[in-house]
Amino acid sequence: MARVKSLIKVEGTLDDITYYKSQDGFMARKKGGVSKNRIAKDPAFARTRENGTEFGEITRSGKYLRRAINGLLATAKDNRVTSRLTQVLSKVKNEDLTSARGQRNVATGIASANGKAWLNGFNFNTRAHMDSVLLSNYTLDTATGEVIITDLNPDQQIAFPGGATHITFTSGFLNLDFTDPDGYDLQLSPEVNVPITGTASTVTLTPAAAASGTGESYYFLKIAFFQEVNGIQYVLNNGAHNALQLIEIL
Repeated sequence: MARVKSLIKVEGTLDDITYYKSQDGFMARKKGGVSKNRIAKDPAFARTRENGTEFGEITRSGKYLRRAINGLLATAKDNRVTSRLTQVLSKVKNEDLTSARGQRNVATGIASANGKAWLNGFNFNTRAHMDSVLLSNYTLDTATGEVIITDLNPDQQIAFPGGATHITFTSGFLNLDFTDPDGYDLQLSPEVNVPITGTASTVTLTPAAAASGTGESYYFLKIAFFQEVNGIQYVLNNGAHNALQLIEIL
C-alpha cells in the first residue's frame, strides 16, 4: 500500500493499481490475490473463512453497541471510534473459551470477567479521555445507574477547552444482549448543565429508571461543552472536546 503524493488525485483502477481515498489521504494498492471463490471453497483457506466469520460477528456486535447508545454517541466520538471499538471487541471475542474456532463471539466473551475488563473504561472520543477531562472522583450506584460528583468545582476540576462557558453532564444505564439486535434498553439521566465558574456544587445524574432486559449492564458518563452567546448555548466545536466513557460493566 502506498500514499499518492501527486497533484492529481485519482480514484479507481488503472492497469493493476487501484487508487482510493481513505482517512489517511489518497492511497494506491496493487490488484491481485486469491480469488473469492477459492477462499470460499478451498480447504486450505479454512482458517481464513473462520477468521472472516468471527470478524463479521465482531463488527455486528460493535454496530449493536453503537446503535444502542447513539443518543449519547452522536456528539462525543472521534472519526476512528468504529475501528477502535472493533479492535477491543476482537479481544473480548477471544475470551470466549467454549465456542469452536470460527464460532467464537462477543456475547460469550463479554460474560467473562476478562471480557468485561477489555471493554471497561472505553473512551469513545480519543481527543477527550474522561480521566483527562474530569479531575474529580465520582460514585456510581449500579442498581439505579445514578452517578454523583460531589462538590465539583468546574473551574478547578474540569479541563475545559477555550471558549467553553458551560458544561452538561449525562449518565446512561444500558442493558444490552449481543445475541439480539433489538435486545437493549438505554435509560438516560436528565442533563445537568452548570456554568464554568469557581462555585462548587454536587452533580447528581439519575436515569429515569433502571435498564430492563437481558445481557450485561453498561454504565456511561458523558461531559459536553457549550458556549453561551446572548443567552443561547451552542455546542462547542461540534462536540470535538466532549467526553464519553463506558465507566462500568456488570
